[in-house]
Amino acid sequence: MKIVGVGCGPGMLTRKAIQAIQSAHLIVGSERALDLVRDVLPSHAEIREIDDYKILRTLPEHAVILSTGDPMISGLGYLGGEVIPGISSVQLGAAKTGVTLTNLFLITAHGRDHDQAVNDCCEMISAKRKVCIIADPAFPISALGQKLTEVNPEAEIIICENLGYPDERITKGTAKNPPAVQGGMFILFITVS
Repeated sequence: MKIVGVGCGPGMLTRKAIQAIQSAHLIVGSERALDLVRDVLPSHAEIREIDDYKILRTLPEHAVILSTGDPMISGLGYLGGEVIPGISSVQLGAAKTGVTLTNLFLITAHGRDHDQAVNDCCEMISAKRKVCIIADPAFPISALGQKLTEVNPEAEIIICENLGYPDERITKGTAKNPPAVQGGMFILFITVS
């Protein structure tokens, strides 16, 4: 099977991803992933929307599974098979904010333990590392800011919302005065000078 990263937003497909999709006979993906590739879906392929992620391991060997962003960053790369990466929100956010990926500690908090993510972030900031958190709408920005204030009150927090979409928004603040999230998908970069 192939796990194809469709990117974090419109226009983030690689040429190799397009080729894999267009040569597929069975394509499976979330509603969002399918929307991102709608204009390159082949008419000959069977298209299935994922309604139960448990079935992904039972798909036939020729299946192409779509993963938003990059399958190896909080995606479906764990399924194995050939992985074709996409442009992730981490890559796009770094390019738009100027935060380099060198020495960046990546934390996935999307649908996971937010308290642990906050603690891990503070530990990395204490060690003078840059951090990127892949968050979900319930991620507690104010709790992160409060805890970071104990470590480094001048730590910069950059929130990147809806990267790659027309309503993309990037806001900056500090641990003492964190930026607010307006809603939607977002990641955070936390840096120290």
